[in-house]
Amino acid sequence: MSRGSRPGARTRSQSATPVPPGRPFGLEAVAVVGADQVTRRMKIVRTFVIVGVVLLTLRLACVQLVWGPELAAQAQNQRTREYTDFARRGTVTDRDGAQLAYTMQARSLTAAPLVLRREIQERHEMAVDSGDPEQLKKFPPVEDALEEMATVIPEMVRESGASVQKVKPAEILRKLQADNSYTVLVRNVDPDVAVEIAERFPGVAADRQDIRQYPNGAIAENVIGKISIDGEGQFGLEASADSVLSGINGKSTEDVSTNGHIIPGTLRDQVPVIHGSDMELTLDLDLQTYVQQQLEQAKENSRAKSASAVVLDSATGEVLAMANTGTIDPTGDIETQLAAGRFFGNPAIEAPFEPGSVAKIITASAAIEDGVTTPDEVLQVPGSINMAGVTVKDAWPHGVVPFTTTGVFGKSSNVGTLMLADRVGQDRFAEMLDKFGVGRYTGIELPGESQGLLLDRSQWSGGTFANLPIGQGMSLTLLQMAGVYQAIANDGERIQPRIIRSVTAPDGEVTEQPEPERIRVVSPETARTVREMFQAVTQRDPSRVQQGTGPQAAVEGYQIAGKTGTAQQVNPDCNCYSNSDYWITFAGIAPADDPRFVIALMLDDPERGVHGEGGQSAAPLFHDIAAWLLNRDNVPLSPPREGDLILRAQ
Repeated sequence: MSRGSRPGARTRSQSATPVPPGRPFGLEAVAVVGADQVTRRMKIVRTFVIVGVVLLTLRLACVQLVWGPELAAQAQNQRTREYTDFARRGTVTDRDGAQLAYTMQARSLTAAPLVLRREIQERHEMAVDSGDPEQLKKFPPVEDALEEMATVIPEMVRESGASVQKVKPAEILRKLQADNSYTVLVRNVDPDVAVEIAERFPGVAADRQDIRQYPNGAIAENVIGKISIDGEGQFGLEASADSVLSGINGKSTEDVSTNGHIIPGTLRDQVPVIHGSDMELTLDLDLQTYVQQQLEQAKENSRAKSASAVVLDSATGEVLAMANTGTIDPTGDIETQLAAGRFFGNPAIEAPFEPGSVAKIITASAAIEDGVTTPDEVLQVPGSINMAGVTVKDAWPHGVVPFTTTGVFGKSSNVGTLMLADRVGQDRFAEMLDKFGVGRYTGIELPGESQGLLLDRSQWSGGTFANLPIGQGMSLTLLQMAGVYQAIANDGERIQPRIIRSVTAPDGEVTEQPEPERIRVVSPETARTVREMFQAVTQRDPSRVQQGTGPQAAVEGYQIAGKTGTAQQVNPDCNCYSNSDYWITFAGIAPADDPRFVIALMLDDPERGVHGEGGQSAAPLFHDIAAWLLNRDNVPLSPPREGDLILRAQ
């Protein structure tokens, strides 16, 4: 035992627990422990790396497979710009080339709202990053910038004195906030003002836009119609011929960079513009203007509810004039005019009416064609007649009168007309109505045409045949009525009325219109006989014995054939014919010996004559139009007639 040792004490070199064989001891053990810790940490790191890779892979898969198409579409929308090259709408002219409707260049303010808002946001963020107050003021937040644009743009447009002062800030703001790639903010802006606005507000473009002009105001507007603010035909020819006049817009696509510059080489999807075709109408602007003015004056003088007129070329069926009162002026305040009773419609083809005695020319033609009478045959005409239990009287009381067949129509005897119709027979008369186009569409190249009203032959009763031959119980449009007289003027051949003469494509190719339908109604001999008979209507006689019902229609130096008409309107209170409300009509041929023109007129319930005189005749209005037209066109005078026509035998 060494010195200083106590019994039972362990020395420093002794261990309470023996070290197992092969176990590291001392510094070697420390090294082993450190290696284990590193191994565990590496495992943890590898685990995190693997998890991270897996997550990134999943994220990438989502981006590529799930979100990819949507993100790609958004990116495409952000850099893609689509441009429209608007087609020029075709010009409409009259038969001599006078412009009725044409297109004038203007500007439309347009924007791409999605792109615009993104660019405003990017500029604002750059201003925020700069910390410059001036930049922040120049590039405000999106909503503030849109509010400014919605306020300033209408002000600048209004100050320019343009015709779009009704642009509302709220409407502009709504369009700027929309989620689309293209919108029109304001149309029909003065080009200089549009450029100024585009320069002030980046992202607003001053695109070319055409303005439709109607240089003659309300003249022929019932025929031409108008287009909507979107450039689509709304009424009249603008609507029915919209596909021909409008053309096809051109389009192209380009990509732009983040700063708005076009990326070279990205132009694609180009569709060339095809401009609209030009149309030449059969209308005569000077005649149309004169007729429309005369109608308005006649309506005012007679206190009629409305008036209409149609003038046809007797040899071709072309419409030279088609006019109505109350036609709207598309260049004026539309709302004010509508409130005043003006309208866009065309009653001459849309509003059928009972023609009255003016339709007796159908009965006369049937009787002469079938040889059941001659112009000089004397008929003993009583004051009334019973037809299948229906008693019909003449407009004036009389006993038995020896009227010639010519006199029956010259004096407009209902009784004499029905006597002749009875000889013709119902079946044959129904056939003649069909040949004259009664109850059939004319096929005029205008929208809204009515076919009129005519009962099918199978639905006729005895009372039907007591009305039809004298022009009641059926309804015609004024154009149909003019067509009846055109057939007689054209030696018995009715020609489908036309209002379009030709169409000229943008490349200058002229498309002639299809040949109109031609219907042989009566023989040339019958037509000439009827024209001569109906000169009795305009014949004058100081004694009034041989005078017709419409001498005021006569034109000095010319033979005029025609017929007056007075048709009772239906009283809605009793669903019966009124004794106070009438359609007053007149249709005639000028000159009757060498026909050039057919003129048909209708006045709705006039209180007096068209010149303010007593009576309710449209004959003076026929005279005014026919005299003006014959004089203007230097139509040769008619040869003098040999003696007067005999209306009443002595």
